[in-house]
Amino acid sequence: MTWLKCPTPRPEATHRLICFPHAGGSPSFFHDWARQLPEYEIHSVCYPGRAARLDEPPATDLHRLADDIAQVLRPLQDRPMAFLGHSMGAVVAYETARRLQADGSPVAHLYASGARAPHLAHPDDGPDTADMDDEAIADALVALGGTDAELLSDPDFRELILPYVCGDFRMFDAYEHRPGPLLTCPVTAVAGDADPQVGEVHAASWGAVTRGAFAHHTVPGDHFYLIRRPPLALLAKGLPHDVH
Repeated sequence: MTWLKCPTPRPEATHRLICFPHAGGSPSFFHDWARQLPEYEIHSVCYPGRAARLDEPPATDLHRLADDIAQVLRPLQDRPMAFLGHSMGAVVAYETARRLQADGSPVAHLYASGARAPHLAHPDDGPDTADMDDEAIADALVALGGTDAELLSDPDFRELILPYVCGDFRMFDAYEHRPGPLLTCPVTAVAGDADPQVGEVHAASWGAVTRGAFAHHTVPGDHFYLIRRPPLALLAKGLPHDVH
């Protein structure tokens, strides 16, 4: 199994950036970032059931998924690691960071993109995927946009990717935040000003998960703002100084 994809190895880089895709996402979502962020050696997480792992069943428990990813990342701690997760990936990154911190190896920085804080992960008035069939879940992703939504609109691809897209959504819907020690690393939350799922309060609530510094940025765009405007400047300069 291949958990990580690193298109551009950089042994000279001082930091690693581990990218966690959204529900239904794959490592290719972050493919171009390595060229634009020479400061980092970038690794993208490949969840089971897609890309090179298409023959594996999708993950069904987000906590176990974080356990597995943390195990894979432990040998990569020769350099500081920053995490960036988008949407569901932000919560997976958070849970993975909790596990590494429990080992005595906190991550250098957690960037939560387009995501509600984990204790607010599910909107009270949101749909219950347990009551939705695969086609309805796929249509919900198409409505949000993103590159995977384009594939879902193509009948030739829809049947191929539907299992892992729906698996991710059901896994995330079943996720429950568990109380535990706060993170000690800096956390930066970034969300689009037209995101229908993540309001300013939801993104700002990431500040409650850490004892470290916290920054919250609202940027132009919708749930997939980072396709056209990835937060490269924030990543390049590390922890932002302007907290609001």
